[in-house]
Amino acid sequence: MLSQVYRSGFQAFRQRLLPWVQSTALSRSHRVQPSAIRHVRSWSNIPFITVPLSRTHGKSFAHRSELKHAKRIVVKLGSAVVTRGDECGLALGRLASIVEQVSVLQNQGREMMLVTSGAVAFGKQRLRHEILLSQSVRQALHSGQNQLKEMAIPVLEARACAAAGQSGLMALYEAMFTQYSICAAQILVTNLDFHDEQKRRNLNGTLHELLRMNIVPIVNTNDAVVPPAEPNSDLQGVNVISVKDNDSLAARLAVEMKTDLLIVLSDVEGLFDSPPGSDDAKLIDIFYPGDQQSVTFGTKSRVGMGGMEAKVKAALWALQGGTSVVIANGTHPKVSGHVITDIVEGKKVGTFFSEVKPAGPTVEQQGEMARAGGRMLATLEPEQRAEIIHHLADLLTDQRDEILLANKKDLEEAEGRLAAPLLKRLSLSTSKLNSLAIGLRQIAASSQDSVGRVLRRTRIAKNLELEQVTVPIGVLLVIFESRPDCLPQVAALAIASGNGLLLKGGKEATHSNRILHLLAQEALSIHGVKEAIQLVNTREEVEDLCRLDKMIDLIIPRGSSQLVRDIQKAAKGIPVMGHSEGICHMYVDSEASVDKATRLVRDSKCEYPAACNALETLLIHRDLLRTPLFDQIIDMLRVEQVKIHAGPKFASYLTFSPSEVKSLRTEYGDLELCIEVVDSVQEAIDHIHKYGSSHTDVIVTENEKTAEFFLQHVDSACVFWNASTRFSDGYRFGLGAEVGISTSRIHARGPVGLEGLLTTKWLLRGQDHVVSDFSEHGSLKYLHENLPVPQRNTN
Repeated sequence: MLSQVYRSGFQAFRQRLLPWVQSTALSRSHRVQPSAIRHVRSWSNIPFITVPLSRTHGKSFAHRSELKHAKRIVVKLGSAVVTRGDECGLALGRLASIVEQVSVLQNQGREMMLVTSGAVAFGKQRLRHEILLSQSVRQALHSGQNQLKEMAIPVLEARACAAAGQSGLMALYEAMFTQYSICAAQILVTNLDFHDEQKRRNLNGTLHELLRMNIVPIVNTNDAVVPPAEPNSDLQGVNVISVKDNDSLAARLAVEMKTDLLIVLSDVEGLFDSPPGSDDAKLIDIFYPGDQQSVTFGTKSRVGMGGMEAKVKAALWALQGGTSVVIANGTHPKVSGHVITDIVEGKKVGTFFSEVKPAGPTVEQQGEMARAGGRMLATLEPEQRAEIIHHLADLLTDQRDEILLANKKDLEEAEGRLAAPLLKRLSLSTSKLNSLAIGLRQIAASSQDSVGRVLRRTRIAKNLELEQVTVPIGVLLVIFESRPDCLPQVAALAIASGNGLLLKGGKEATHSNRILHLLAQEALSIHGVKEAIQLVNTREEVEDLCRLDKMIDLIIPRGSSQLVRDIQKAAKGIPVMGHSEGICHMYVDSEASVDKATRLVRDSKCEYPAACNALETLLIHRDLLRTPLFDQIIDMLRVEQVKIHAGPKFASYLTFSPSEVKSLRTEYGDLELCIEVVDSVQEAIDHIHKYGSSHTDVIVTENEKTAEFFLQHVDSACVFWNASTRFSDGYRFGLGAEVGISTSRIHARGPVGLEGLLTTKWLLRGQDHVVSDFSEHGSLKYLHENLPVPQRNTN
């Protein structure tokens, strides 16, 4: 009967909708045709991106990254999400945020449906208010004010609350969706609507008609008439699920409507392997059918009828019907404002249900293996770690042909897709491999006395001695792009420092990274620590990796400035070592040598323009303009085909100047250079501090006093006198190799080699010492004597 009313009323409703749509569009300066009703989403005042959504419903998505292709989505809002903490009334802020996210997705061309709780809580609030008002009036008339404090609110029956709350809940949703020019429609269902074939078809037709008209259906169980939940009636086969709560309703609706994605929002982060809050509870990133045997379920939600067990059963039933499912937290204030859109974008939020198990370990398992392997690595003798690195160096030359063949595949696949500077970074050669091998042997030699080195010894009191010793940081995550030669360098440094290592390379270097990682693991195998270095080959997004704060101790990005900035922004509670930009300056002083200046500018800019330590801004003293030195530099840059961008002051001196620079804070990474004029060494320093990135800056002068002033006053990681910016490199500094160049001001700065991957711990050796013995009336006194430190092995 109800479904017939839906169908018969839709033609009239659509006629009423058309004038409203047209008037809304005209008020936004858009001209709308009647046939454009389905595109009402394009008039929303929420910014959106139209995404191609062409998906044939059948199998569920295998990976999170595919969720962005979901066309039809059901969002289930649990009672804990919709209601306030006192269970009386709605959490209006959360609801407004959820409505905004649903509207954004609807305006992207998706078909959104809501399954919502909240009618009982809304009705309870209204009825409590009415009862209190009624009681206060009666008692004021008959009993006097002194008895008002003793008023008791009777227990409210859930069905009555639902009946009183349904209209208010729907009015609230309508008011919120109207803000985004989206219409919503309410549908109340019971279990019978799914078991009666005619009602089921009517319901299906109603929902499809609403979606066709770009209306968001808001579905709820009709709690005013629904019978009590039947025990033990959860799953009854592939085609039947008993609708006894909104979890089962959402699953049934998702399968009936051939939905691509079901998002279940609750008050927990997702599914845990044991009850949330217990000491060993771990969030399950991906849940597979059959895994429920390894999960211990806790109690149900503080409100609502279902618990996590009910959600899992409903999710697995929907998954079996071809719908992907994510269970996530919709109440946390830090994530609820974007949890739905994050899920659809494929970010690692909540628990994703998948039928496809990955062939290899998950990134969480790889993190655990790297942690365990790193601890074993740290316990090896220094000679054993050095032996592993020597073996890796030998493999780089012995397996040269296989490495270059894999690299050739990467270059062929990248041709036409990558810019020339990136292709150059991607390329490996025999000379590069030989240089890598030499650098690795340097690391092996310097690693003899790295882990466990005593930095300080103090006698606290008699027979109480303190030591500070070097130890590994823990697990490093190194993210690099277009530079496979980074992998063996970082691997050798991690081995030498006893750190576990997770490597995430760019997909453009897949073949090269794979063989280089295999060689690293082959070298590690000689002492049984193969698992210490892991290559992440899953579809993990970098942003998701940056959230693994319980597994990763330090993130080191190697790549473009945009990559570094993105990682610094995404890292949650994990320190990031690196620099976002390499805006390197060279100041040519009025007392500079002509030949030296020309050689240094050429080497700094033209030797490898894609490097982060390449010259980007050339500062010229004003007195050098129109001199042989200036002309010689300009002629050399022209021969090298360097495109010049003029700074504002430089442009003002020229009648016909090169293109004026758009920004003085630019890292070109190519044969392009900014030239600016300064009046003094102090002005050069001020310019560097204002527009530089604290990476590497150089002065070219024959005046030692000016040079020393520059060296002492420029606040950068590397400051040089009469030397190319390209010397800012771990290998050239004699560090063997580097994990990157850091412009941070704590822990490590400049090229970061072995020393930068170590931290310290304190070892205290005593004999039954207690603090009370050192009190005012105690028997012992602090000595705090410095003791000699064992000499470091420099061989």
